[in-house]
This record gives sequence, structure tokens and C-alpha cells, in this order.
Amino acid sequence: MKRTKLQIASIALAVVAGMTSCKKDDNLNALSNTAPAKQEVAAAAANPVTLAAVNTTWTINWNNRTNGATYTQSMANTDFGNTTTWYGSGGAYTTNGNNNTVGCRVTLMPNLDDGGGLIANSVIGNGTAYEMDYDVKFHSQFNWGKGGKVGFGFGIGDHNTGGDPGWDGNGGTLRLMWYNTGSRVFFQPYLYYRDQPGQYGDTFGKSYPSSGSLNKGQWYHVHLYIKSNSGSSTNGHVQIVIDGTVILDTDIRWTTNDAKRLIDQLTWHTFRGGNDSSWWTTSTDYIYYDNLVIHRISS
Repeated sequence: MKRTKLQIASIALAVVAGMTSCKKDDNLNALSNTAPAKQEVAAAAANPVTLAAVNTTWTINWNNRTNGATYTQSMANTDFGNTTTWYGSGGAYTTNGNNNTVGCRVTLMPNLDDGGGLIANSVIGNGTAYEMDYDVKFHSQFNWGKGGKVGFGFGIGDHNTGGDPGWDGNGGTLRLMWYNTGSRVFFQPYLYYRDQPGQYGDTFGKSYPSSGSLNKGQWYHVHLYIKSNSGSSTNGHVQIVIDGTVILDTDIRWTTNDAKRLIDQLTWHTFRGGNDSSWWTTSTDYIYYDNLVIHRISS
């Protein structure tokens, strides 16, 4: 099920309905950070709540959390279910969200790439189609650097990332990047899948905005849709919509192994890179999130 622009707009309005409009940054130096220790775990909760095993629609907006506190892996286990990965020295912190609510801020540490932010992966119930919506903002004094991974996404099968292309047909991922060409800064798709043309994620040559640059201190609304393909057919689908503009909307062959075709992972990746020093910056920077809504369309 693909959403029309009218349906997408309705979702966005429903998310913010009844809230008072007030958008504000933290003072860059006003909040302290307690960075979690670097860790990767096989199972982080003894009795995890698994998305879609309980509900078909799941909302995380951090409003149940105290504003101005470290957001820990234990809290994420309660909110997201079983976080199989919680890695990075930047960590997360509850803070002012969109429309005067509580949101979550991820810190990007200086002189680091993927280890300097937050890489969190969560188990979700097996599905053949999912969609999600969320809000994202770069701090008003954000240093764009060269770019990096940003936001929430989905993993299929072996959850290919990190220069491990999906050419064997056993998995893939749907994620976003921000990228700085030196003259423009934009969001771009970043997909691993069976037919990707190169070793690293495919951008499809798409960007948002299509001209000009992203604005610091502005909330953006992201909508993602993903559908598995079957067998060796190109009958899967991906759709990316940002602020009501369709960035990518195409059929796709994610996998060729039916045993690996199901969508079963939620990704939350916020870091600079790439994974070499060309992506580093000397500054500490912040990216904000709010109003995450995930919907399993079909199992």
C-alpha cells in the first residue's frame, strides 16, 4: 500500500494535532552529555516487547520521558523493544521536541565517524510491508561536515550495511543520509539491495531539496514505505517522501532468497560517514528526532 500525498499530509497533521506550535533549539552549551560506553549486545532485554508482535502501529515521541536526561539503552528497550545494537560515544538525550513536546537528541562527537554518534538496531515483527513517519532537525549551529547517516530505517534479511552489498540476495537496508557537496547540503536515499550498482549504498541520484540546501534549525518530516519482493521478482517497492515531496518511488528487488525476504529490523543510525577521517569534524553537534510512528502493513 503506497500513500498518496493527501494521505501523507493527513498523517503529518494527525501526529501534530492538538499540540501547541513552538519550535526551539537547545542552547549549544546548555545541556550536558553522559556518553554511554561503547557496547554491542546480542540481546538487551530479558523479555523484550517486539514491535508488531503486539500492535500493528507503534508510536514513540518521548513524551513519557523526563526532559533533560540521558536516554539509555534500557529506556530504548522499553520504548523500541529488543535493541540488539546500541553503539557510539555520542549517545542520546531527551530534550525539546517538535511542537513543544519532548523529543530526543543524538550527539555527534568530534574527530570520529561511525563511533561518534549512535547506531541502534531493534527487532521488529516479521513483515512484508512497513511504513514509518518521523520528524528530524539539525541544530541551528550544526557543522555539516561531509555528511553521514541520519534517521530511522528498515532492515531485511541479513541487514546489509557497511560496504557489504546485497548482491548475494540475502538482505538489504533502507536508510537516509545527509550529504554536503560543498555548494549544496541535502538528504539522499541510501539503500542496500540485490541489484545495487556499487559496493556502497545506492542513492539513485536523488536528493531533497532538489536544488538549494537543507536549513539548520528546521524540522523536516520523513515518510518511508518498504515492501518485500518475492523470489527473484522485482515486485518489492520503496518510497521516500520528505515534507510532502516524493524523493524516491520505485519497484525494487531487495532479495532473491525467500528465506531472507522479510522486514524484521528497525534502524536508528546517526553518525558521520563513511568510516574514515575525511568525514570527521572538530565540533560537537546535535541532531533531533520526534514523533516516530511505525506501521506494519502486512506480515
